[in-house]
Amino acid sequence: MAPESDEHVETVERAMVALRRSQSRRALARLAADHRPTALSSGAEVLDAIEQAEEAQTPATVTSVAAALGIDQPRASKLVAAAVEAGLVRRVADQSDGRRALLVRTASGRRVSAEIHAFRRQVAGQAMDGWSARDRADFARLLSRFVAALSAVTADR
Repeated sequence: MAPESDEHVETVERAMVALRRSQSRRALARLAADHRPTALSSGAEVLDAIEQAEEAQTPATVTSVAAALGIDQPRASKLVAAAVEAGLVRRVADQSDGRRALLVRTASGRRVSAEIHAFRRQVAGQAMDGWSARDRADFARLLSRFVAALSAVTADR
């Protein structure tokens, strides 16, 4: 385990705080307002959680959305209901458990997900403008490695 006084760990911690602030809904909404009005739809977090479940080939439910977003079930239920109301998500009966509803992105939801990804890539690309291809590759590799390791440390056990 790295010592708490490690200057590099301190730099990473400060950078994570700054990153979280710059990625807040309010900060991104200012950027999105001029470029892609749907890029930060209220259903973006729900779409991300459902897409993550799809990629992991696991069922998406209100419970899994709550876990993915780190929120309580009633809040997740409200967010899912709003995404359903917006036509981004639909509920499908679970064939193995009729009491459970699975969440699936609609065609509109998949389109909005693609817009969200494009917007985020645009912002990341602007932030790395002027970086060499090697720096971009190194950063992508190290950041992915860090996120995987951080996820392992912070995962519910």
